[in-house]
Amino acid sequence: MPEDRRHMIRRRWLTAVIIVLLVGIPAGYLVISAGQSRDSGRDKERESSVAGLQDNWPSLMKRRVFEVPIPAGSWEVAYYETSNWKTSRLYVRFSTTAAGLDAFLAESGAARSQLTPGRITIGERDRSIAAWTFPDGPAWSGTTVTREEPRPTTDITVDLTEPAFPRVYVVSTTSP
Repeated sequence: MPEDRRHMIRRRWLTAVIIVLLVGIPAGYLVISAGQSRDSGRDKERESSVAGLQDNWPSLMKRRVFEVPIPAGSWEVAYYETSNWKTSRLYVRFSTTAAGLDAFLAESGAARSQLTPGRITIGERDRSIAAWTFPDGPAWSGTTVTREEPRPTTDITVDLTEPAFPRVYVVSTTSP
């Protein structure tokens, strides 16, 4: 039996709707996904193009990778990350309390007793990259936490001029 005109129109509409759903939904998903991916790439590009310290907390992932446990309640936190094919470094500066410093050192694998008075453990090259100056006068103390490869090595320098509120400078270096 031949199909009447009404059934033919209904069948064509149903076919068109199915085609739109089968093609349109995946295409829409791809467009949205591409937009999100592009935005993520722009955020990472913007972050990596910054020269010098950023007044912000490093992401939790960066703190874990570089093993820099910034104590809760710290202020004036700033960081900068450099990376190349050979080494990656995370530069972090923050102010904390005496208890916060003890917690930071303990989580980093050191203790306050390991801080050597008058010792600045951050080298000239790292100082110039982070634009840090360590003038004579403040009560500087420092230590280096060396871990087994591939874990990072951490240079810690602390300004103890105000012992209740020390200022901590950290350079954590890792080789991928």
